[in-house]
Amino acid sequence: MSDPGPQGAPSGHDGDGTRAVRAGLPEPVKYEPTLPGPVFAAHYHLPGEPTGPYTYGRDENPTWTHLERAVGELEAPGEDGVETLVFASGMAAISSVLFSQLRSGDAVVLPNDGYQALPLVRAQLEAYGIEVRTAPTGGDAQLGVLDGAKLLWIETPSNPGLDVCDIRRLASEAHARGAVVAVDNTLATPLGQRPLELGADFSVASGTKQLTGHGDVLLGYVTGRDAEAMSAVRRWRKIVGAIPGPMEAWLAHRSLATLQLRVERQSANALAVAEALRDGPQELGVRYPGLPGDPSHEIASRQMRRHGCVVSFTLPTRAHAERFLAALRLVDDATSFGGVRSTAERRGRWGGDAVPEGFIRMSVGAEDPEDLVADVLRALDASAG
Repeated sequence: MSDPGPQGAPSGHDGDGTRAVRAGLPEPVKYEPTLPGPVFAAHYHLPGEPTGPYTYGRDENPTWTHLERAVGELEAPGEDGVETLVFASGMAAISSVLFSQLRSGDAVVLPNDGYQALPLVRAQLEAYGIEVRTAPTGGDAQLGVLDGAKLLWIETPSNPGLDVCDIRRLASEAHARGAVVAVDNTLATPLGQRPLELGADFSVASGTKQLTGHGDVLLGYVTGRDAEAMSAVRRWRKIVGAIPGPMEAWLAHRSLATLQLRVERQSANALAVAEALRDGPQELGVRYPGLPGDPSHEIASRQMRRHGCVVSFTLPTRAHAERFLAALRLVDDATSFGGVRSTAERRGRWGGDAVPEGFIRMSVGAEDPEDLVADVLRALDASAG
């Protein structure tokens, strides 16, 4: 099996749409598809010494290679020396950074308002003798517990509260104090913000969400520019076998071609929904980083190019929230976010987030904005009684 070869990658001056459509494609070969199909192989023909790029299916796969190059081009366009590794899920990617970079006796700073699986991660880190400190995302509060830490983990915008911190400021302070910085870029996607350009050492994300956008793939990735650090991440992936299937990797790469179209439409729709909720008769505590007046808006506007597809708001009670969700016609009651079909859920049903019982996290899809706004407002009216 030969290496896919050098890519005809877009230059750093190309627009996001051009880059998304072309990212990671191999050089064209007559009579071959533009994006080669998935390679299903546990092993490869390997006479003699194992010196080629593909030896065994847990280590490398040509389908991963195309996708990894594509994600790298989106996360750090035009930058040499950046490496991306894909994983079976976002949590596999998160775990690979934390457990490959930290040792017993180290300290790590996590957000206390981040993804609901982080408390599980905390318990495992502490079981390994790693000190875990936490602070909120908003107000750059993690700086207050940073001294002496080996790694700073940032999630911005935070999920589900949608607070934003200043990546550039936190990264600069962390590096001055000897810490490396990882940013969970799931909610923003590379078209919303580029953490490496803002000073982070790692950009980590769940590709399950808006990156692939169709709710049919579990995937994660880690992008970084330090070869030694990424080698440790690669070793962790090999040890635990947290690898994506070739079909999932191929589906993800295929989906990247529409990323810019989806992100633009969904961001615009999310703003329309947020404005309608804000301007309605009820005070709902609407949060969306792209909404003028939102506590996160100023910082988000400085470091984000697009503000994402997630809107949150709070209804007075659990029963009210459940009536609202049941009254929706265009929005499915489902978890996760980022898909082309709008979803919403009462986030408190999972028990892992510090949110009120009536807190709604809505993932705004690619439907017509007028239809979405009308459906949400109608469901609010119907659920008020």
